[in-house]
Amino acid sequence: MSTYNFEEQEKIDRLKAWWAAHGGTVLMVAAVFAASVAGSQLWNHYQKQQKQQAADLYAVLQQQLEKTGDANKIKDAALLLIEGFPASGYAPRAALVAAHASAQAGDRQGAKDMLQWILDHGDEPEIQDLARLRLAGIWLDERKPEQALALLNVRHGTSFTGLYADVRGDALAASRKISEARAAYQQALDHMSGQSAYQNVIQMKMDALRDDQQ
Repeated sequence: MSTYNFEEQEKIDRLKAWWAAHGGTVLMVAAVFAASVAGSQLWNHYQKQQKQQAADLYAVLQQQLEKTGDANKIKDAALLLIEGFPASGYAPRAALVAAHASAQAGDRQGAKDMLQWILDHGDEPEIQDLARLRLAGIWLDERKPEQALALLNVRHGTSFTGLYADVRGDALAASRKISEARAAYQQALDHMSGQSAYQNVIQMKMDALRDDQQ
């Protein structure tokens, strides 16, 4: 049997007393820590699975786009992503693709619903800027320039300034606000340097406004 001197025995007795008072807490903290580590690992695994499933659905959507171009099938795939994985980066991109397919198929309401979902739920400014621009275009197609202007008169990324100004010019021209439309087109031209084809289109629209006033 091991023997201890007085000093060693005193240390052992103090350790026993401390463990008697705090051992339960230490064990609980250790258990919580172990559970949190395991929980973190499980959560990371779950997140990885979610991302993979979202990526798989987006691949299905792309296949439908490339192979059939069927707007309904593309929309169905997009809805699966939107409803099942709304927080994934794939959801707003799927909504953009589905909106374009719906618009091409003549389903303006379906396209508007997808674009509005992006504005309501998306968190990537550039994708929201693009969705807003496309939605404004649909409102213009429906001869509702005021709704288009309401969308366009908001803050947006500087890379979209020229595009927003151009479509805003279209909405103002449709509202017969000629001087304001011309100013918007000029702003678009000022931000379209190096894009000669687009600049020519905007210039033609400006010239048409001058002709209308004569």
